[in-house]
Amino acid sequence: MTAADTADLVLRVVVGLTIVAHGYNHIFGPGGIQGTAGWFASMGLKPGIMHAWASGLIELAAGVGLAVGFLTPFSAGAIIGIMVVAGMTAHRKNGFFIFKPGQGYEYVLMIAVVCLAIATFGPGYASLDHAITIDDNLDGWLGGLIALVLGVVGSAGLLVTFWRPDPPKPATTPTQDAQAKQDA
Repeated sequence: MTAADTADLVLRVVVGLTIVAHGYNHIFGPGGIQGTAGWFASMGLKPGIMHAWASGLIELAAGVGLAVGFLTPFSAGAIIGIMVVAGMTAHRKNGFFIFKPGQGYEYVLMIAVVCLAIATFGPGYASLDHAITIDDNLDGWLGGLIALVLGVVGSAGLLVTFWRPDPPKPATTPTQDAQAKQDA
């Protein structure tokens, strides 16, 4: 096993298991699936329960797939799609940095880019893809392209079909606020 294989293994396992933990939390965390469903619905992903289950199960399956290096570009693409949806629905409006109020998109961007790099580089020697001899068919530009297209097209399809955020509240001026108080 080369140093590159070792680095690839470390990236796959850490990112994959992080995504597994995230998916587990969506389903079994403090608020359970109902809490996740309510949060998703509040962001405009309706029906919330469907999106909560889909997100949790996809994160569990894709995270395990990435960690063990199974169908690596597809696992990476599923995670990219989840990160694009999270970035668009929950983080984009808060700017780049994760430490900003509401959390920016820095974290989800990093995970998506790492997954794209893993898919392009390939799963490495210590992977199920290598064990079943499909790793050479799914790496390089093809692996990256599969992950990118799956992630972007899948997330775009979901957002176009299901994302209906509440319209922004109209801004009021101090004059309107004073008038509203007088009228009350």
